[in-house]
Amino acid sequence: MKITFYGAAQTTTGSMHLVEANGKRILLDCGLYQGHRKEAFEKNRHLPVDPAKIDFVILSHAHIDHSGNLPQLVRQGFRGRVFARQSTMELCDVMLRDSCFLQLRDLEYINKKRQRAGKALFEPLYEERDVDALMRLFTPLHMHTPREIARGITLEFFNAGHILGSALVQLDVRSDHGKDHRILFSGDLGQPDQPILRHFEYPSGADILLVESTYADRLHPGADDVEQRLEEYLRHIDRHNSKLLIPAFSVGRTQQIIYYLNRIRERGRFPREVKVYIDSPLSQKATMIYAGHREVYNDEARRMVTEGRDPLVFPGMVFVGSPQESMALNDTPGPMIVIAASGMCEGGRVLHHLKHCLGDENNIILIVGFQAENTLGRRIVEKRDTLKVLGEEVERKARVEVINALSAHADRAGLADWLREVKDNVRHAFAVHGEPDKVSAMVDMLKGLGIPSAVAPQPGQTYRFE
Repeated sequence: MKITFYGAAQTTTGSMHLVEANGKRILLDCGLYQGHRKEAFEKNRHLPVDPAKIDFVILSHAHIDHSGNLPQLVRQGFRGRVFARQSTMELCDVMLRDSCFLQLRDLEYINKKRQRAGKALFEPLYEERDVDALMRLFTPLHMHTPREIARGITLEFFNAGHILGSALVQLDVRSDHGKDHRILFSGDLGQPDQPILRHFEYPSGADILLVESTYADRLHPGADDVEQRLEEYLRHIDRHNSKLLIPAFSVGRTQQIIYYLNRIRERGRFPREVKVYIDSPLSQKATMIYAGHREVYNDEARRMVTEGRDPLVFPGMVFVGSPQESMALNDTPGPMIVIAASGMCEGGRVLHHLKHCLGDENNIILIVGFQAENTLGRRIVEKRDTLKVLGEEVERKARVEVINALSAHADRAGLADWLREVKDNVRHAFAVHGEPDKVSAMVDMLKGLGIPSAVAPQPGQTYRFE
């Protein structure tokens, strides 16, 4: 048996790990790489594996950096099955179509420039018909229900507590010629006690561990800090008739923010004049999918539902529909909150809001999620004085605030808590899904917990197990 680390190795995007066992080739995730436009375009277009030779894909969750290259895998010849939880399949159906739309729109802009320069035009990574073909390959599985997917290879899902449908992936490999192995892949591990969803679980017995490292070197503030800071921002925009712009991932982060704003309103701490606009059709669809899977809610969210209160709906919250309605918000006076995708500010409706909001010192840009290197979101977090938005240099006068406590990724304490419970049989550990300093911190943590063989693999590196 061997594992090759192709994506999310020494970086946080493009999750893709190839397991070869018992004559089968299994991809753990197939995500899009995000970063410099040209570099991302090249990496995403040239898959490091032959899709026609992949037997299965096991998808940890629906975020685009884990699922976003699946349609291209199909476009280039993959005909196997994709195993995921039911809610992950539903989210992929809307998220990958949205990804397809955004790529085609970006490609139209790029090809106009290439045509003027006399260069060959680019083709899309994939089109909606490729998403249609992909969806026919999904096989949804329930948690805690082992499934033999091939001779001697059994798959079981556990709750990862990251976003709706996120799974810890456990693979049991029984070999005819060597040792048996149990692989545990964390996917993205959720922050403990986050709103709406249940806490992650602790599968035991794995001897090979692949663990994410996004925040392996830091601690998140507590949830009380989130509500206090949101209340302060609400008072600010109410006082100045200004705007609070929140770039947010449509799946997971947007629902968390809605939940916290709902709690603030229920306590009577929400200024009456402040409207909340969710400016993302994908966010609306994802929120509806969340509402359809209340069986995975945590105790507090289920109690709200039992009492007749919807955790994801409150008065004054509006889902924005058409592009024209979205653009009209730029000319609408505050106070208002606009929650718009994309979460890393690399595309979507948030861009035109940034273009109009950045120049006003009374506006607040609130970053609530991880921002990968070389993204506009990372440059905003760095509080650069000028930012390139939609091809134009824009002077930044608006306040930039960051709330790491809203992260859906476990921090150092959460990761350590999980690792202490799952480590007892681990002989080989791999720190993935983190920038170099983060995977280094994870390797140190793993070694400190008694796993001396812990490493941070390089892209394309292969490890063999007898």
